[in-house]
Amino acid sequence: MAASSPWPLIHAEREALATDLAALTAEQWATPSLCPDWTVRDVFGHIIATARMTPPAFFAGLARAGFRFHTMSANNIAAEASATPAEALAEFRTLLTATSHPPGPVEAMLGEAVIHGEDIRRPLGIKREYPAAALTRVADFNKRSNLLIGSKRRIAGLTLKAADLDWQTGSGPEVTGPALSLVMAMTGRAAVLGDLSGDGVATLRSRM
Repeated sequence: MAASSPWPLIHAEREALATDLAALTAEQWATPSLCPDWTVRDVFGHIIATARMTPPAFFAGLARAGFRFHTMSANNIAAEASATPAEALAEFRTLLTATSHPPGPVEAMLGEAVIHGEDIRRPLGIKREYPAAALTRVADFNKRSNLLIGSKRRIAGLTLKAADLDWQTGSGPEVTGPALSLVMAMTGRAAVLGDLSGDGVATLRSRM
């Protein structure tokens, strides 16, 4: 049976993020996110740029950046930086139900919504109960993907087991914890390692 479209889950995550960010102060927008060297405002700019991205725009931007992906991402953030947070939120709300995306699996866009949403929320102390369906799909996608962030390599030889969902993957020393923390850890967010336990945590930490 073909998997259902991830777009309803993506759109719901965008809506939830817009709601959570509506009342942020200027200081909160400047808070360091879980992404190295990116503030909350920077991550939000990246989310906006990705939500409006198309394959032709992606390749054009990559060429302008000398085919360096991280340079292209920095350029996209810089292009969004001139807008005030209020203007950025207004722009984001026009994209809540957009289905444009860069080249690659649409499933990656769900990871974009969940993972970058948490990159923003966690440093701000904002809690979200992500739907189990969204967490499971993001975990399943990333466990087999080395796209850009090397999740598959990071968890090789380890068993990851969610404590709050019926989900696990791999074999070897065990890493147990909340499904969201497992997703964030497999995508390189060392800040969540304190949420995890098991004989495999030290190995996972060494791969951050």
